[in-house]
Amino acid sequence: MIPLAIVLFLNAAFNAVVWPQFYKRVAKDPRARDANGKATPFLTVHVVLISIALVLALVSVLVGIAALTGAL
Repeated sequence: MIPLAIVLFLNAAFNAVVWPQFYKRVAKDPRARDANGKATPFLTVHVVLISIALVLALVSVLVGIAALTGAL
């Protein structure tokens, strides 16, 4: 179970480091907002994808902890 926990923690760390940085770039992209400053589908889709990735990171941490504590 320790190798499983390590993989899950590495996955969570990757997601927690990479996706927030990606959001910063997407938010600055000219396609993210229209002329009135309203969010475009480009921004909305990326926010949904990033949110899903961060939720999966949290799930990975929780399952990794469960694997280490023998709850699996």
